[in-house]
Amino acid sequence: MAALHANHSNAKNANTLYYTLAIIMGTVSLSYGSVPLYKTICQQTGWGGQPIKSTAHGGGLESEAEIATRLTPVTTSRRLRITFAGSTSDILPWKFSPQQREVRVLPGETALAFYTATNKGDEDVIGVATYSVTPAQVAPYFSKIQCFCFEEQRLNKGETVDMPVFFYIDPEFLKDPNMKGIDTITLNYTFFKAKYDKDGHLSPIPGLR
Repeated sequence: MAALHANHSNAKNANTLYYTLAIIMGTVSLSYGSVPLYKTICQQTGWGGQPIKSTAHGGGLESEAEIATRLTPVTTSRRLRITFAGSTSDILPWKFSPQQREVRVLPGETALAFYTATNKGDEDVIGVATYSVTPAQVAPYFSKIQCFCFEEQRLNKGETVDMPVFFYIDPEFLKDPNMKGIDTITLNYTFFKAKYDKDGHLSPIPGLR
């Protein structure tokens, strides 16, 4: 039992270290070679195992090479202020909130942010997240390379988990005259309790993207 406890403590400490390193790298800069760096983070933290995805320009899946072509920070641009918000539906017994208030990024520069979710209910629960971007017209340029919102999230009773979102603002943002004057962008997630139909398929969630 002592060995088991020690292993659990070591694993927990290692995960905390990985999260800390990831936050530092995401806040300071994940600019050049960001896709390979993201893959390294995945290997260390266990976030891998699924394709890298981007939701820019219609929400279709993209290859790493396609994403990489847009991951060049526009150093002549102003930095954009990205703020974070989170909430849950009334029937989901979770506490869910962002770990950071804001990050500042250049168009084409990647950033890594975290949310924390705790299941405060008395049973295991599966949640599904929707997201929105404000101002709404920025949404086509807000690209998520990897995100907890791509999959259903199961939290055991009393469990707390950190949920990462790895994103960038497409440099095309700067070419759109409608984006002129926009300096602050808010990313908001809302978690709902997952519901399934008689065939075991996830029922539609309002606003799910």
